[in-house]
Amino acid sequence: MAPHWVLFRLSLHADPSSSPFLTLHAVRQWSNVPFFTVPLARAHGKSFAHRSELRQAKRIVVKLGSAVVTRGDECGLALGRLASIVEQVAVLQNQCREMMIVTSGAVAFGKQRLRHEILLSQSVRQALHSGQNQLKDMSLPVLEARACAAAGQSGLMALYEAMFTQYSTCTAQILVTNLDFHDDQKRRNLNSTLHELLRMNIVPIINTNDAVVPPPEPNSDLQGVNVISIKDNDSLAARLAVEMRADLLIALSDVEGLYDSPPGSDDAKLLDTFYPGDQHSITYGTKSRVGIGGMEAKVKAALWALQGGTSVVIANGTHPKVTGHVITDIVEGKKVGTFFSEVKPAGPTVEQQTEMARSAGRTLASLESEQRSDIICTLADLLTERKDEILSANKKDMEHAVSTGRLSPAMLKRLSLSSSKLNSLSIGLRQIAVSSQDSVGRVLRRTRVANKLELEQITVPIGVLLVIFESRPDCLPQVSALAIASGNALLLKGGKEAANTNRILHELAQEALSIHGVNDAIQLVSTREEVEDLCRLEKMIDLIIPRGSSQLVRDIQRAAKSIPVLGHSEGICHVYVDHEASVDKAIKIIRDSKCDYPAACNAMETLLVHRDLLRTPLFDQIIDMMRTEHVKIHAGPKFASYLTFSPSEVKSLRTEYGDLECCIEVVDSMLEAVDHIHKYGSSHTDVIVTENEDTAEQFLQQLDSACVFWNASSRFADGYRFGLGAEVGISTARIHARGPVGLEGLLTTKWVLRGEGHTAADFSEQGSMTYLHENLPVAQVLPGRRTTS
Repeated sequence: MAPHWVLFRLSLHADPSSSPFLTLHAVRQWSNVPFFTVPLARAHGKSFAHRSELRQAKRIVVKLGSAVVTRGDECGLALGRLASIVEQVAVLQNQCREMMIVTSGAVAFGKQRLRHEILLSQSVRQALHSGQNQLKDMSLPVLEARACAAAGQSGLMALYEAMFTQYSTCTAQILVTNLDFHDDQKRRNLNSTLHELLRMNIVPIINTNDAVVPPPEPNSDLQGVNVISIKDNDSLAARLAVEMRADLLIALSDVEGLYDSPPGSDDAKLLDTFYPGDQHSITYGTKSRVGIGGMEAKVKAALWALQGGTSVVIANGTHPKVTGHVITDIVEGKKVGTFFSEVKPAGPTVEQQTEMARSAGRTLASLESEQRSDIICTLADLLTERKDEILSANKKDMEHAVSTGRLSPAMLKRLSLSSSKLNSLSIGLRQIAVSSQDSVGRVLRRTRVANKLELEQITVPIGVLLVIFESRPDCLPQVSALAIASGNALLLKGGKEAANTNRILHELAQEALSIHGVNDAIQLVSTREEVEDLCRLEKMIDLIIPRGSSQLVRDIQRAAKSIPVLGHSEGICHVYVDHEASVDKAIKIIRDSKCDYPAACNAMETLLVHRDLLRTPLFDQIIDMMRTEHVKIHAGPKFASYLTFSPSEVKSLRTEYGDLECCIEVVDSMLEAVDHIHKYGSSHTDVIVTENEDTAEQFLQQLDSACVFWNASSRFADGYRFGLGAEVGISTARIHARGPVGLEGLLTTKWVLRGEGHTAADFSEQGSMTYLHENLPVAQVLPGRRTTS
């Protein structure tokens, strides 16, 4: 009789070879002995509580299900898939981890071999009897699973050995049966063998000895071949993981993980984390195309392993886009598959936060503009009324940052808040409140398409914004105000160095939102979510805005493959001093551009000087001013060639110093300065200092940076200074928003068409209507409708 679950019961036993252990009975009809044995505790502690801790996993069991190892026709192995898995296991093994593989595949491999032998034998017999090469249709007999396993086991192991040899990794084969775990001596021998193999840096390849186990029930889906129950290897992997005190069990199958409803259904959602006791929240779908255990058996085995102290992840090992890195991604703590954890977080998951924000955001967008303005003004008031709480929290963050010594002086300056900074924030928020009037739903274009068929293009929110920022808590109220004004939901991920400050500022934002019942529209992600994982929520997040270092922005741009990213990776800003520049203006602009706030993205990083200015009083005054301000100078190649004793030569002309350092380079003309900026700049902000209006206009027209200034400091590239109230960042992209991105950059459009039963067929050659396409004034009020312009 095929095994099936009939009851559970708990009892305490004494194992003569170890400490007391707890037995979870899952009685199987073909075995009258306890099947699961759960230790009370492991010497090295409990399972990992969070995905990020999986990086610490030392001993790892990788279980390969039948669907992962076998081909789609179930005759033979999926060699390419298997090779990528072997490569990942070898990589982890070479990182001084201890890897074990529990594999299926012997039956499929044996079936392929036996079918080949049978076909060959039949063809020879037919040729001898008929005396000709024309063969009749040959039918294959039903192949018994144990025979297939016996024929395939050696070939499967030889394949593993050949693949691992490519990575100078040794393997060993171990075949076990259910009874081996219920004989104390055999169990101790198995344990000793595995420990010795791991000590010698050998990867054990473990499988059930399918050649001798009792036959399972026939499975009609397998087209003539009975496959040993996949439940055997799920249970085997869990049992081995606990016996060997493994840190992590990775169970690979042909599904992404656990869903709250059958995979493939419209409302099915992948569960990132599964907690014991949450069985009621999932529905089991159909079983795998091979094997008869299904997901329910995997969940039971995973929960048993988790109870024994081993962390578990169930993931898809067959997807062609992820198979090549699924195992290493899991070990790196990335959100892959379903992670089993015994520690349930107190608050909502980030997915739940995003859904809450989207729902409340739609309500926010439907409010009158005056109501959104009220919320922003309330937040502006709270920043000054509760400044003592804010500054107290910020002081804790500053003290912790200084004591750990992990932040640079520039980062510490960004982290610090003051009364004057809060006052400026409050003023900026009030500017946003004023500019938010009629921002959402504003009519941009109206067209009479045909008689009684009118079209409007109107502004609408983008949706859900994800803003990731580091070491700058002042970003939180600014971005919150812009999101409120534009009717967007907002997800905030701040750096842990500003955790206390961010927490109080977020509380104030939610307090302001509460006056119109939309508290959840702004969410602060305080869980241990990795930035890369957030960037994978393409079905929930519509736009990502990074605020931080160039490395942070680059990492986000690389990780967010399916979500647009608004921002700039670098702020390599130039100031070009023309030979017709004013001495006073040049000194003043250069000092402010470099020294006012060196860590800012709009600070000058390269000073371009016209060749005719070398060895002139103006140039000498520039150098003297920089020395006075303690600016370290790096000489560009051309500038260095003019000097006998030059400063340190620049390593790269494309460098963002973010400190009191800059590069000086010489150019022969304004056009050469433009070429230099195009080649080495970042399209952020660039400045010309000259008294020649024609030269200035040519510079402004030919340079394609987001911000181009004449006789003004680069530090003006800022949303607040532009009168936008605040900014979510500065974009150097060529589409959507560019430069300081304020309220307008957080809006998109939709088209609204109003007709009276019009159809496209009405305008065909046989139709009775013709297109008019007349532009209408946007201020015109349609009957029964108030204008939103």
